[in-house]
Order: sequence, then C-alpha cells, then structure tokens
Amino acid sequence: MPEISRFFGIIVYMFFNDHNPPHFKVKYGEFEANILINNGNVLDGDFPVSKLKLVQAWAEIHKDELSVMWESKEFHKIKPLQ
Repeated sequence: MPEISRFFGIIVYMFFNDHNPPHFKVKYGEFEANILINNGNVLDGDFPVSKLKLVQAWAEIHKDELSVMWESKEFHKIKPLQ
C-alpha cells in the first residue's frame, strides 16, 4: 500500500488495484477510513471530524492529481497540507 502523503499525523495511502468507486485511505492513530476522491466524503471507516476536515481540504486541492493517479495507477508522492 503506497503512502502518497503525510501531514499532521495523518497518513494517506492508495491501493492501485482497489475496488471502485475511486478513493484513498487515511490513517490517524487507531482510526482508518476510505475517502471518496470525487467529493471527500467518507466511504467507510471511522475518522475524527477535526482530522477529516484536514483530509477533505487536502483532497480538494489535489482532486485532479488523485483522480489521475487512480486511473493511471502511477504512484507518486503528493505535497502535504501545510
């Protein structure tokens, strides 16, 4: 599971042979969730609201890049939220 970004204790991963809809995974301590690329909503899992808002802001900034990565299956690091 390639790590694509890390910020504020949140680790962002993407499985390249994962199921639809397009999403990425986030982990923060014992919390994990799958986040939809198209709208930043939680697909499944549990994540603290304050950290989810950070993830959603980051995902909105990088939505196009995340979509291309999902479709192309070409891994690269994405700039963290600062």
